Amino acid sequence: MDTLHFDSSDLEVTEDFLSRNYARMRIGNGSADSGRARIRRDAMPGVTVDELDLDFDMSYDVTPLRKICLCLVHEGTIRDHAFADVEDAFGPGDVVSFAPPELAYRGRICAARYNITMLDPELLTQVAATGPRSAPGPVRLLDHRPTSAAAAAYLRRTVNHVRDHVLGDPAMAAEPLIVSTAAQHLAASVLAAFPNTAFTEPTGTDRHDAHSATLRRALAHIDEHAHEALTVAQIAAAAHVGIRALQYAFRRHLDTTPLAHLRRVRLERAHAELRSADPTTDVTVTGVAARWGFYHPGRFATLYRDTYGRPPHRTLADR
Repeated sequence: MDTLHFDSSDLEVTEDFLSRNYARMRIGNGSADSGRARIRRDAMPGVTVDELDLDFDMSYDVTPLRKICLCLVHEGTIRDHAFADVEDAFGPGDVVSFAPPELAYRGRICAARYNITMLDPELLTQVAATGPRSAPGPVRLLDHRPTSAAAAAYLRRTVNHVRDHVLGDPAMAAEPLIVSTAAQHLAASVLAAFPNTAFTEPTGTDRHDAHSATLRRALAHIDEHAHEALTVAQIAAAAHVGIRALQYAFRRHLDTTPLAHLRRVRLERAHAELRSADPTTDVTVTGVAARWGFYHPGRFATLYRDTYGRPPHRTLADR
């Protein structure tokens, strides 16, 4: 995980920082007085989460970021935001996608405190299958606003959880499976929140490919690599089929999904580790859970209890 901090009252210095760490841009202050900009960035592979606090009004004109760029407004407003034929304004509580990755955008930030979360577009493709009617390339978002207030609220909670409980916790951020799981969860939350080009219904070819040999190859790959960061796309490649065919094979033969099965295998490995833990060491439930990709201790405890009939700390205590 990488972290950087920025704090300056010099507009030129702020413009240089923003241009180097986002995309080339021009900014301007509507008042004669320089204002203060405070920025903190936490980053993990494929994702950056930034908190920005500007105590002045600033116009911006940004070249394409080539990223999915989400904005969560905490305080203040963002006005005259425009790209292509879209023009909008955002206030406290709003969650939006600033613009498609390939488009420039412009607007005004009015003494705002807000969050910018940027994702590699490939992350969306890794957690969704694109259908025959989809445009080639990465999955695309079809609107800059979520489909509903509930969808926006869920995405906001996901961003905050990744910021506070993954990137904000060095022990969690140091676990590769935590980072991989959190990035995929965030990408899935984006797809759930915004209308997009993902198309998950299997085609005739997918149905033909979803046979038992496909499933066996996928299960073997998951079993061998459960300790590594895995995506659905990687499991599908190992099974020599597309993502839709893989998903359909799991649904047809096991009534589950590839990621749900991966989670079950990792839970089994965590259970085995708790059962075999050396009583002379300082092994903890939280540490074992994190090692196997479970970054929410409460949810891990609930899943563990539902599966094994006892809380994980009891298993550890009886070692």
